Amino acid sequence: MSKLLDGKVALVTGAGRGIGREHALMLAACGARVVVNDLGGDAAGAGADLTPAQDVAAAIAEMGGESVVNGGNVASFDEAKAMIDQAIDTFGDIHIVVNNAGILRDRMVFSMSESDWDAVIAVHLKGTFGPSHHAAAHWRNQAKSGAEAYGRIINTSSPSGIYGNVGQTNYGAAKAGIAAFTVIAAQELVKYGVTVNCLAPTAWSRLTAPLMGGDDATEEFREQISPRWIAVITAWLASPEAANVTGRVFDVRGETLGIAEGWHLGPTAVQPDDPAQLGPVVAELMAKARLNASMDGKDHQGPGFPGPTI
Repeated sequence: MSKLLDGKVALVTGAGRGIGREHALMLAACGARVVVNDLGGDAAGAGADLTPAQDVAAAIAEMGGESVVNGGNVASFDEAKAMIDQAIDTFGDIHIVVNNAGILRDRMVFSMSESDWDAVIAVHLKGTFGPSHHAAAHWRNQAKSGAEAYGRIINTSSPSGIYGNVGQTNYGAAKAGIAAFTVIAAQELVKYGVTVNCLAPTAWSRLTAPLMGGDDATEEFREQISPRWIAVITAWLASPEAANVTGRVFDVRGETLGIAEGWHLGPTAVQPDDPAQLGPVVAELMAKARLNASMDGKDHQGPGFPGPTI
């Protein structure tokens, strides 16, 4: 494996399983020293267990790499700061933050509880803000002191967030927010030489397996969307080669890599003063406008709203 990240220090949140595990292993294989963060909760965010993070750290050690385990909760602002501090205290600096931690509490909007909403927003959206904020403050201080800062933030959105999926208003809203956070943070941090990018991955993991056939899914299918494919673009975005790539959302589905293009203004018209006269104007706009994409990111061909596509 090429040592693209030799000498770099990375934090990966939610690194104990699935996509996060592959991020941590790939970054380590490319030469980075890694803070392996994982609270170790279940898919809904309950409980805590350091074992998954410890297993990843052991795997990194077996390949000759260096890592340290962190069991902090990304939804805690103070614990997020402790992750950045641990990287600096242990390895001397922080260069890469991969915000990957996540949970699912899928419900239709009329059945979703306040706690279902709050927990998912906290882990995904606040859990992206916290590590990013503390790392960005560190890099800004470095730049202001005259040192050359090296900063890479790689966030995790989802097709559910940028395209939409039934039953996931909480998760999709959080993931859409992460995509917007990425675009704006990239604009704010570019003058410090820091890049901020985002992934919208489709991969087999404990969170997605029930939506993708579960035990009935074939090994061939699981291999086609193995989470290790997500880690390939992550390692490259974390490298010096990606210095001029920022504010982008990458759609990753197995070997297929694409860029999701954000909101663009479509057809326009002049509004009448009387709302009663607006119907034909909106009808013309609707006829000209592209329909929302389906979950594969492609134009939806049928009438009305796109249905749930896994």
